[in-house]
Amino acid sequence: MRNAVWRADNTFALLENGEGYYPDLFKAIDSAEDEVLIETFILFDDPVGNQLSGRLCAAAQRGCRIEMTIDGYGSHDLPKTFITKLTEAGVRLHIYDPQPTLLGVRTNLFRRLHRKLVVIDRKLAYIGGINYSHDHLEESGSDSKQDYSLRVSGPVVNDIHDLMEEFLRTGGRRHNKSLLARWRDRWRSTIVTEPIAISDSGLAALLVRDNGAHRKDIELGYRAMIRAAQSEIVIANAYFLPGLRLLRELRRAARRGVDVHLILQGNGDWALLEPLTESLYDSLIRVGVVVHEYCRRPMHGKVAVMDGQLSTIGSSNLDPLSLFLNLEANLFIRDKELATELRSSLMGLIEKDCKTVELAAPSLFAGLKRIRAYAMYHLLRRFPYWTGWLPGHAAQLKLANVKT
Repeated sequence: MRNAVWRADNTFALLENGEGYYPDLFKAIDSAEDEVLIETFILFDDPVGNQLSGRLCAAAQRGCRIEMTIDGYGSHDLPKTFITKLTEAGVRLHIYDPQPTLLGVRTNLFRRLHRKLVVIDRKLAYIGGINYSHDHLEESGSDSKQDYSLRVSGPVVNDIHDLMEEFLRTGGRRHNKSLLARWRDRWRSTIVTEPIAISDSGLAALLVRDNGAHRKDIELGYRAMIRAAQSEIVIANAYFLPGLRLLRELRRAARRGVDVHLILQGNGDWALLEPLTESLYDSLIRVGVVVHEYCRRPMHGKVAVMDGQLSTIGSSNLDPLSLFLNLEANLFIRDKELATELRSSLMGLIEKDCKTVELAAPSLFAGLKRIRAYAMYHLLRRFPYWTGWLPGHAAQLKLANVKT
């Protein structure tokens, strides 16, 4: 795999929702001896955010190096008291692309830090889609999110650590290249291949998406996974509006007899995206792709499993923001035990909490609606390219001040 390396001898633990993730992570932070590195899109001043804050402060006060990076858009309204508590305890809090609001509206809409990463003592890592907010716990109510994270130990932890250290060292500037450099990178081919060492367990490769030399790595990873599938693909994703090539790989897989299951939002929270996603259903269902809408609560997962062997877990949705603009990170993993556990969880969602989408009956109104959605799909799919031509600033990290 160009731009990523398969590492052997890793171990994994699948953590489902905040109930599985937060206790595991908090215990690891409490046991930290040297350092804790964290990147997240959302950190809220709520019960979960305050638990995390308290543990990070305690770790800093016992001498650990604590580097926490939050996104200036996703975590824009943290109160000064919350920030001061962290910084006064010795936590170094970095904010990615902090920008003032304009008439109460956030202006830093694009190229967000969307990764959710943790490395503790260079030995243990966490990666997935779970932020630090109460709405990842079912006790918060019917809008609590369905999501996944992964605890990892082994050599791939060093790759995650190096990625986070480089981000801190460069202040995020390496991820924002000139227009000429972006065009040059666009013509470089990134080839994703199967691991050289054939194994059913312990292999992992870190794939990232940035605005430099790794602009398509995660999408190419998905496409390679789909292309290699022989019997089954199960994808669960919160926001689904992939490019034509990824859609083509899904249809080709279904045509050659692969059981393809998509678990998508049944209770979406992005009104613009829902009809565009629905406009893709017919072309997928007609060739045998089975589309399930998860209806129990919001689907926030960004996971997939193939042939009971290969899986991916991370922060990347399959939409224009994640695939073309945001900073993202996914692990691609060959581990039969993990794949079996993830598949079992996803099939449980299908059986208990999903409705299967049927092929729409033909009608003039439905046809006109599809034509409109088709046009909007192509408009939105090109949107990320347009943003590259718009004037703007280079997003970078800023260290929060005690007096902020």
